[in-house]
Order: sequence, then C-alpha cells, then structure tokens
Amino acid sequence: MPPTTTTTDQRPNVHEMVVVHRVFRRELSALPRLVRRVVAGDAARAALVAEHLELILDGLHMHHTGEDAVLWPLLHLRAAPAAALVDTMERQHEQVDARTEQVRTLATAWARTPTALAGEQLAQLVEDLAAALFEHLDLEEREILPLVARHVTVEEWQSLGEHGRDEMTFKQLPLMFGAILEDADDAERDHLLGQLPVVVRLVLRTLGARQYRRYITRVRAA
Repeated sequence: MPPTTTTTDQRPNVHEMVVVHRVFRRELSALPRLVRRVVAGDAARAALVAEHLELILDGLHMHHTGEDAVLWPLLHLRAAPAAALVDTMERQHEQVDARTEQVRTLATAWARTPTALAGEQLAQLVEDLAAALFEHLDLEEREILPLVARHVTVEEWQSLGEHGRDEMTFKQLPLMFGAILEDADDAERDHLLGQLPVVVRLVLRTLGARQYRRYITRVRAA
C-alpha cells in the first residue's frame, strides 16, 4: 500500500507550483491589454497575440491535466478528510476548462478577422477566465499545497513536471520554460533547471533563453 505521508527529508518542493502559477497570473493579466491594443484589421499582429494566448492556454491545460491525473486521485486516497476540498478543485478545473474553450474559439475567429468588437469580446472572455483561474490558484496554494507536502511523494510530485515536459512540443518547450523562469529568482531558477538533463539545461540557458527573449519582445511590442 502506498505511503500516506512523505518523510521530513523527502517532501516535494511544492513551491515549484507557485513559480509556475506566476506565469498564468502574469500573462493572463497582460493578454486583455495586448488584445485591445491590436488595431482592427491588423491580422499579422492579431495572429501573434492569439498564438501567445494559445501557448499560455496550452500550458494551463498541461498543468491541469497533470493534476487531474496525479494529484486529485492521490489526495482522495490519502487525505480523505479533505475530500470536499479536492472535489472543489476538480469542479474549478471544469469551470476553467469551459472558459478556456470559449476563449480558444473566439481567439481563432478574431485572429482570422480582427475586428474591434471581436477583440473586445475576446479581452472580456480572457478577463473572465483569469478571474476564475486566479480564485482557483489562490485556493490551491493556500489549501492544497500543504496537503501535497504531507501526502505526496517526491517521485509522484516530479511526475507532474515530467507530464508537462512530455506534452510540450519542441517549439513550446523553450518558450514555456522561458516564461516560467522570467520572474524566478536565482534560487528558483537553479532549482528548476537543476532537475533537467545537462544537455537540456544548457540549451535552455543559452539558445532557449535567447529564443524566448526575441519571442516575448515581439509579443509585448506596442
């Protein structure tokens, strides 16, 4: 039978999730402004902003599917007194997923025909998604991460990161890592990169970092 808690010196570093959450908070707060700044008819600029929105939504989807596959079943099994809380997290995922699909659908149409009306509708949908997501992230950091530290092993926790890396495309990998590392401090950056193979770590620190800087500069250009 799997252990019900982790030992003191083998607890997962749950702060990693806080670092990842910063990306969604930062980018989904900025994206409505980016959408609204696109001039009607500027299909090239709309396509770039929509592509960035898609990258963030893909990252969120990978993040949540990993939790659905790993965290919620483990916490239901090992932290039974918190079952109602875990149920709430699962329902919030469903609500976020529904809003995400609405955003994806409108973003595709807007990128193809970037009218002012469609842009404003998209910006408002992203704001609605962000509000629902941020409520979820706040609850997760406040209530779920302490449970994870007690009831999830290091290996199980690491499988979440592996899930995300396995799901990312070759193009997405340096961009998502660049986004995660952008606001990380030195200790957070060294910890996250230290979990990767040496070759991957080297690429992300050099070619990947330059690729991300070029990409995000274009996205945030006025």
